[in-house]
Amino acid sequence: MSEFMLGVVSSLLATALTVVGGWAFSLRSRRWPALVLSRLTGLGVLHVLPRQQLAAQELSAELARARWVRVLAGRGNELTRDSFATVWDAAGKRLESVQVLLPDTTTGYDSWLSRRESDLRRVDPGFSPGLLAEQVRINATYVSEITRHHQPVSLRFYDLPNLHRLVITDNVAYLTMYRQGEHGRNSPCIVAHRPGVLYDYALLLFTTAWEHSRPAEAG
Repeated sequence: MSEFMLGVVSSLLATALTVVGGWAFSLRSRRWPALVLSRLTGLGVLHVLPRQQLAAQELSAELARARWVRVLAGRGNELTRDSFATVWDAAGKRLESVQVLLPDTTTGYDSWLSRRESDLRRVDPGFSPGLLAEQVRINATYVSEITRHHQPVSLRFYDLPNLHRLVITDNVAYLTMYRQGEHGRNSPCIVAHRPGVLYDYALLLFTTAWEHSRPAEAG
């Protein structure tokens, strides 16, 4: 009987360790230390994703319930994807405003955009000179067409270091910090909630860039 009970206890202990171990190493549980630290410091960090592309599904859900949206992109490819479809559908209805900032492609050869392109060519040989600017122009044309049909959507161009991507709603900010010589989709993304220091900082970055940008209709 004692051997039987020992076997049962051992099995239960092994099962418990498996469950606890799985919980300890799950993505959700790993967010708890960040949340605790965030509350203690006021940073407002929900979690940090190792790659921006992992935020797509979560971002789409957040955009679906947003009242307004601010975007500063290094290229703008995601603006044409499914994650932003809900934004364009809701512009002028549920959404109060959508502001989009894309890199200025008219600033010449030695621009911040061309420097970013040079960095990418080190890891991606497919990036021929001018390709990044061409992709930005294509995405800008897409957004410009949307602005013709939806008044709350605004597009402007910035001439600043191409160092990060911002997607901000009235509740959450997604801040991607581009690694040198790495595509934005593979760079880490900080998700911060409002109120919080990082959310306020992301919004300040966007507002400052917007105030020093040029309107799309200027050229």
